[in-house]
Amino acid sequence: MNQAIFRFGLPSNEPVLSYSPGSPERELLKQELQRQAGQQIEIPLIIGGKEVRTGNTGRVIMPHDHGHCLATYHKTGPKEALLAIESALKAQKLWASLSWVERSSIMLRTAELMSKKHRQLINAATMLGQGKNVYQSEIDAVCESIDYLRFNVHFASNIYEGQPLPGGDSVNRLEYRPLEGFVFTVTPFNFTSIAMNLNISVALMANTTVWKPATTAVLSGYYLMKIFEEAGMPEGVINFVPGPSGSFAETVLSHPDMAGLHFTGSTKTFQTLWQKVASNMDTYNCYPRLVGETGGKDFVFAHPSADPEELATALVRGAFEYQGQKCSAASRVYIPRSLWKKTRELMVGWTEELKMGDVRDFRNFCNAVIDEAAFDKVMDYIDKAKASPQATIIAGGIGDRSAGYFIRPTVIEVQDPYFATMQEEIFGPVLSVFVYEDSAYSETLELCDKTSPYALTGAVFGKDRYCLVEACRRLRYAAGNFYINDKPTGAVVGQQPFGGSRRSGTNDKAGSQLNLLRWVSPRTVKENLLPPRHYRYPFMEEE
Repeated sequence: MNQAIFRFGLPSNEPVLSYSPGSPERELLKQELQRQAGQQIEIPLIIGGKEVRTGNTGRVIMPHDHGHCLATYHKTGPKEALLAIESALKAQKLWASLSWVERSSIMLRTAELMSKKHRQLINAATMLGQGKNVYQSEIDAVCESIDYLRFNVHFASNIYEGQPLPGGDSVNRLEYRPLEGFVFTVTPFNFTSIAMNLNISVALMANTTVWKPATTAVLSGYYLMKIFEEAGMPEGVINFVPGPSGSFAETVLSHPDMAGLHFTGSTKTFQTLWQKVASNMDTYNCYPRLVGETGGKDFVFAHPSADPEELATALVRGAFEYQGQKCSAASRVYIPRSLWKKTRELMVGWTEELKMGDVRDFRNFCNAVIDEAAFDKVMDYIDKAKASPQATIIAGGIGDRSAGYFIRPTVIEVQDPYFATMQEEIFGPVLSVFVYEDSAYSETLELCDKTSPYALTGAVFGKDRYCLVEACRRLRYAAGNFYINDKPTGAVVGQQPFGGSRRSGTNDKAGSQLNLLRWVSPRTVKENLLPPRHYRYPFMEEE
C-alpha cells in the first residue's frame, strides 16, 4: 500500500482549439462528423458494466435535419431501474474502499482520453445530436468536461486535507465518508459537460450513481459512458439508464437507499422530484441530498456610461449562442434611452446577418433548437409578442421546422417591463428589451431584481464605477453568477463556480469544492491518548 501523503495541484484550464481553416483539428473533426452522420448505431443500457437491451426503443435524430436518425436507444423501465440500483449499491462497497488517489487517477485518465484520443468523437456526437456549432461544442463537451475532471481532483485534495485541531491529549480527525446509498443523477441536453460532472463529482467522492441522461442527449452520453469504461471506471460505479424519467423515476425515488439527487434541468421537473422525495421521507434510510441547477431569466443591465458596441456584442453572443439554449443565456435587457438608438442599430444589424443552418457548415453561428416541443414553445412566445400592443419584434421572429427546428434569433422591444417574455424562461433565441429613462437607473435596478423568480446569472455594463457598485449591491440576490462588462454566459471551471438560487436551484456551485462537499457525510473520530481512570473531577475535592 502507498503510504505517501499526496495531493493534486492546481491544474490549468484545457486550451480551446480554434478549428480555423487549414488546422489539423478541423480536418479530423470533419472526418468524424461524416463518419457519425453516415451510420446508425444501437445504444443499450449499461448496468453493472453489462449491456442491457429492453426492446423498447427511441430514436436519436439531428435537430437540424429531423429526418436523419443517428441511433436507436433502448429505454429503461422499472425492472432495469431496480437492477441499476442494485448494481450501484453492490459496487459502492469496493469503490469506497479505494484510496481517493486511485479514484482520482481514473478521473485524470478520463480527461486525457478526452483531450487526446476522443476529442473529435465527443465533439461530433454533441454537434450532431444536440445541435451545437463547433465552437460551442469545443468549449462545452471537450474543454469544460476536461476541466471538471482535472479541477475536481484538486478540490478533493483540499477537502480531504481539511482536518480538526489537535486536542493535546487526543488525536482528532475527520473522515469524509460517501453517502449511505446511491445517487440518482438526472442530466440535461444542453451541456455534455454537465452530464459528465453530475456523475464524476459524485463518483469521485466514493459514491455510485444511477444516471438518467436527457433523451435528446443520449448519443454523447453513451460515448461518455464508453470513455469512462476505457479509463478503468469499475463496473456499477456509474449505471447508464436512458429513457423518459416518467417510466422509472418512481422506482428510483421510492427506494430506501436513495441517498441523493444531482439534477440539472427545468425548474418544474426539479420541483416535482423534490415533492416526490418529500412524500417518500418515511421510506428512506437517510435524508437524501438534493442538489439542483434549474432555470434562469438572465439579465443584462446597461448604465448610461456603457459602450454601445461592447453592449451589443455581449447581447448578440449572450442571447443567441447555442440558440439561447443555455440556462445562463441573456434573455432580458434594460437599456437607457440615451444608448438605445446606437445599441439597437448594432444589435439588430448583427442579429439579422447571423448565419443559420447545418452544424457541419462551420460558417453558421446558429443552428436548430433541440426538438419539436422546444420549437413550439419558443414560437408560442414569439406569436404572443406579435399579437400584443405591448411588444414589437425588431429582429427575427420567423420559424421553420420543415427540415430542422430552426428559429431566427429574435429581438423584442417591450413597453411593459412585466411582459411575459421579460419574466418567463423561454430557453430559445429570444431577447426582450426594455428601454428605461436615464434618470431612473436606481428604480430600474429594483425593477430588474423583482421581475423574475429566477436568480442564475446577470450582467451590468458601464464605466461609472459608483453605479457599477450600486448595481452589484442592489442585485446581490438576483444572480448567483454576476458579470461586470461581460455577457452572462461562459462560466469557466475554477474561475467562476456556477449556480444560482431562488427558482434557479440550490446554488451548490459546480466547478468548485462546494459541490463536492454535498456528496460526503463527514465523521469525526477522536482518540483519547490518556483516558481518565475515575469519575471524580478536581473541583470536587475537599478544601
